[in-house]
Amino acid sequence: MIHDIFMPALSSTMTEGKIVSWVKSPGDKVAKGETVVVVESDKADMDVESFYDGYLATILVEAGQEAPVGDAIALIAETEAEIAQAQQKAPSSPQKSPDPTPPQKEEVVAATTPSATATATIAPPASSNGKSSRIVASPRAKKLAKQLGIALNTVEGSGPYGRIVADDIEKAAGKTPTPPAIPTSSPAPISPPPVATAPPTHTPITAGETVPLNTLQKAVVQNMMATLQVPTFHVGYTITTDELDQLYKKLKSKGVTKTALLAKAVAVTLVKHPLVNANYSEQGIRYPQSINVAIAVAMPDGGLITPVLQNADKIDIYSLSRTWKDLVARARSKQLQPEEYNSGTFTLSNLGMFGVDRFDAILPPGQGSILAIGASSPQVVATDDGLFGVKHQMAVNITCDHRVIYGSDAAAFLQEFANLLENDVQSLTM
Repeated sequence: MIHDIFMPALSSTMTEGKIVSWVKSPGDKVAKGETVVVVESDKADMDVESFYDGYLATILVEAGQEAPVGDAIALIAETEAEIAQAQQKAPSSPQKSPDPTPPQKEEVVAATTPSATATATIAPPASSNGKSSRIVASPRAKKLAKQLGIALNTVEGSGPYGRIVADDIEKAAGKTPTPPAIPTSSPAPISPPPVATAPPTHTPITAGETVPLNTLQKAVVQNMMATLQVPTFHVGYTITTDELDQLYKKLKSKGVTKTALLAKAVAVTLVKHPLVNANYSEQGIRYPQSINVAIAVAMPDGGLITPVLQNADKIDIYSLSRTWKDLVARARSKQLQPEEYNSGTFTLSNLGMFGVDRFDAILPPGQGSILAIGASSPQVVATDDGLFGVKHQMAVNITCDHRVIYGSDAAAFLQEFANLLENDVQSLTM
């Protein structure tokens, strides 16, 4: 029998993928679960494993080429005798599905990185655990389900296209999902991540040339176009940062970053304003179970990605800073797992390190709010006793989905956020 290997959907926003490299060559023997090809999704490079034992008969999409999700990229023959038959079946050019109808046979692959493992369905996005006889679950979820005695077919997946993740198993078992593993050792002095203080470097270009968009840039375009359908509004606020600046200088030598401080402050404020952490759905207002702060990071080769600090309100500032440094490093090397960049419930976009005083941010799809943060700079202000003084201030601007959040909601959130940074910033270290 001859099996197709389809371009997998490695994230919820992925519509096409690029072949980075083929690990196997035509004629090589392939074992079930063995890595066959490395695919660049919209956010990361992922190892794709075969779902069948057999032989890689022919490659339909060569390294460096792209294919839509669900298109065949290679053929696997179960026996050596079928290799020639598969090669005859293959078209002379990369195969494109003439029929938009999803293939009748689904195949499941595992996408792995050195730090974590995720499972993705390589049938078109229409498939899900709820509509297919095959259960799609991450290896960690499968292992945890076995340990806890949970039947996978009784669990509803919350991952991309219904994939079951470890949190789903813990919820099914009546446990509170645990946040990502954080080192518990005492904080050691580390340098802040350089990506937060320096602009991204871009490949030199020749004047007059047209440079094709890379996969990540195409994903950004797709997301930005989707937001045109959302009615948004903006609310600005000026915050005095003297207390925040003093705390940062005190904690910087212990590895605490300004980004982590701002994310922690946002998360703590969202606890009191859950509506600002909510998002719109056709069924109504959806309130997430956790506060996951996504932070926009520019990529060196163009585009941006939003690593997520999950459960940011529950994690101490030292662990949060270490987690952020790790996320940024792996984002730059395209090693993030989908849940590490697509699980945000609220987004921060900070251009303050470039000296930008204020700007508007575009609302990400699936979220209700994004906060744009400008630079903190000295300003001459009137003091309470009627005199003039100099204080450091920064302007922030929140963009909200007006279907969920109204002006008074955004204003109350910003007022609470400002009060925390101006009068109670020390509480962020507790």
